[in-house]
Amino acid sequence: MFPLSLLKVTEGQPMLVETKNGETFNGHLDQCDTWMNLHLKEVVCTSRNGDRFWHMPEAFVRGTTIKYVRVPDEMLAKAEEEMTRQEQERSSGGGRGRGRGRGGPGRDGGGRSGGRGGRGQRGGRSQGAKQ
Repeated sequence: MFPLSLLKVTEGQPMLVETKNGETFNGHLDQCDTWMNLHLKEVVCTSRNGDRFWHMPEAFVRGTTIKYVRVPDEMLAKAEEEMTRQEQERSSGGGRGRGRGRGGPGRDGGGRSGGRGGRGQRGGRSQGAKQ
């Protein structure tokens, strides 16, 4: 199971995050991104010794500082179901089409030359032209 797929399923659920410096953040996951940056709501932050607590309406935890994440057990099962569902969709051919491809004869009968864009012989300055 991939960590990002687990975090996407966990959005809106309570979780505990411990950072590399020893602080812990307890809150509800609001958003996560591909770098595992977390945006938490209704957060209780605990100092590294555990002697001080802060209540914050929201907190941002950078992904590179995360040591571990603890999520409810139900979310693990839900993430596994989501991954198997996605795997079934991929295997059933519900993916991408063939697309347009590259090269070969197109509308104008040419391959990759003579199409739109680039500096062709007619579209831009030719080598023999003086200005």
